[in-house]
Amino acid sequence: MLNIGLTNRRQLKVDCTNTASALKSGLLDVFSTPSMIALMEHTCAECVQPFLEKNEGSVGISVNVKHLSATPIGETVTCDCCLTEIDRKRLVFAVKCMDENGLIGEGVHERLVIDNQRFMDKLKEKTKKS
Repeated sequence: MLNIGLTNRRQLKVDCTNTASALKSGLLDVFSTPSMIALMEHTCAECVQPFLEKNEGSVGISVNVKHLSATPIGETVTCDCCLTEIDRKRLVFAVKCMDENGLIGEGVHERLVIDNQRFMDKLKEKTKKS
């Protein structure tokens, strides 16, 4: 059962695949903002998945974060999340990322609990109209 206060932690090593220069979000070989956001989303999704029904998943619907400090290649980034609000199918998380020198990013991420098959069926209908 989903409960406020659920937490999760994931870690990621910064390498040449998740830098700003590799993802074209900047020119420098430092941990990219898109990679930080992806890590935050993954951490939150993984946090709640064990408490969802077998046919359910969650999708990100909102991200409001600040990337506060650069992280070089070779360091490890740790992401922590905490489920702070449950509003029917909408889940709100406090998220933060740290590297070996301290806080690098923080904010709020929202996810929506979905029925996986219904979600994919709607997507198929959408693509038929295109």
